[in-house]
Amino acid sequence: MSVGPETVRHIAKLARVKVEEEEVAKFSEQFSRILEFFNELDKIDVSNVEPMYHVIPLENVLREDKPSQPLDVEDALKNAPERKDKYFKAPPII
Repeated sequence: MSVGPETVRHIAKLARVKVEEEEVAKFSEQFSRILEFFNELDKIDVSNVEPMYHVIPLENVLREDKPSQPLDVEDALKNAPERKDKYFKAPPII
């Protein structure tokens, strides 16, 4: 599969990347080689391979959700850069 200069310019426009004219031919060749590699991968027989979503079997390890005492207001606010009374003070957002 060959990627032409117009396709390279279109991809660059979509990616909002400025591509100089002398780079277009180089990228065209590189994109074509990448697509050829994907075509090679398509030839591999994976009919007996179980799909996987992650290379390492993962399991969410969550603690049991038990009610507990909330943080004291002073403890919660002790590292706040700014506060007003019992609340965090943040800059206005308009």
